[in-house]
Amino acid sequence: MLVLYNGELLPADTVRLPLPNRGLYFNDGFFETLVWEPAGLRYLPYHVARMQRAATALSLELPATLASAAALTATVQQLIGTAPEPVQRLRLQLWRSGGGLYAPATTQPDWLLTTQPFAAVETPVLQCDFATTVRTHSSSVSFCKGPNALLYVLAAQERQRRRLDEVILLSHEGYVAETVAAALGWIRQKTIYAPTEAAGGVAGTRLAHLRTTAAALGLLWREGLYEPDELLRAEAVFTANVAGVRAVQQIGTVEFHSATHPLLRRLCLAEATTPGG
Repeated sequence: MLVLYNGELLPADTVRLPLPNRGLYFNDGFFETLVWEPAGLRYLPYHVARMQRAATALSLELPATLASAAALTATVQQLIGTAPEPVQRLRLQLWRSGGGLYAPATTQPDWLLTTQPFAAVETPVLQCDFATTVRTHSSSVSFCKGPNALLYVLAAQERQRRRLDEVILLSHEGYVAETVAAALGWIRQKTIYAPTEAAGGVAGTRLAHLRTTAAALGLLWREGLYEPDELLRAEAVFTANVAGVRAVQQIGTVEFHSATHPLLRRLCLAEATTPGG
């Protein structure tokens, strides 16, 4: 297995990360999860926009090889050319170079790109409930992936303990935010709803692409701060990330017919043919 480490193609078992490492010491960085298919990177504009925003928030300078859609595609192709399967799931991890204590000495990052075969996850979420041990917190970096990773580790542990397919995270104020590894949306009275970033969730690239699709279809889309009761009044509920869109069939004791909801099915079918998907 090969990886790209700071632009150099290397066998994975030969990579040695020098110490001090600010990613290890302070979680000083972020990551992106991407999907490559023969047509290119899925949701590319949304990933690039989130990366650029994350770099700005953390005062990091994106390397030229990652800083634009064209550059990121060319960089990924170096690694994809070594992969046996045509569709690949990639993880791009960036962390600040150098050492120091909390105050960094540089804006330059190191980075690592790894790949594995992609597996779509589109099966319905049969058993879901609200998390009771973890809350999201809105901050200047809560929109990107990485700075709050421990939060999702804790939420995933709760999901395991309760033997659920998924848990829904609420904000510190009690508003619906997201699930463990996916954005959340729902449908009511021909309108699609989703939590705003102010609830503390990650800015989902798949959800952003779904919103673009909804606009092309002329569907109403509303983002805001919503309490759990508003979610429970939905006709259909779904999660969305790079692995797939999943219909949620039950939250607590409340059942939904999400998998057969005509508007959700229409949205998903249209998204499959929308540029960027």
